[in-house]
Amino acid sequence: MKLLLDTNAYSALARGDDEILDRVRRATTLLLSVVVLGELRYGFRYGRRSERNEAALASFCRRPFVSIVPVTETTADRYSRIAVSLRRKGRPIPQNDLWIAAQTLEHGADLLSFDRHFEAVDGLVLQLAQ
Repeated sequence: MKLLLDTNAYSALARGDDEILDRVRRATTLLLSVVVLGELRYGFRYGRRSERNEAALASFCRRPFVSIVPVTETTADRYSRIAVSLRRKGRPIPQNDLWIAAQTLEHGADLLSFDRHFEAVDGLVLQLAQ
């Protein structure tokens, strides 16, 4: 199973969260969105342990079962479709999360997140963490 980690799921994994670690161990491939990387690096630079967090992220990304997911033209198309669908439902979600959902769908992955608002995205397989 392919699993794309939302920003909060990566953060929980980095803190040693047992539930997240168990789900990650069951995945055959882990995906990290460039959008998630941007959110993480923003948090690192804003925080006090920037160098340590960046080193841990770099080490994680070098693992053979981890792939970085770029934004593509297909991602942009999916983004627009999801955004329109959610707006019509009256259930918008944050812009970065639209990109993350689009990438998850594009790559046929499950999304691991603590954010319930992803439940409104049609076709998205959400592994909701507690």
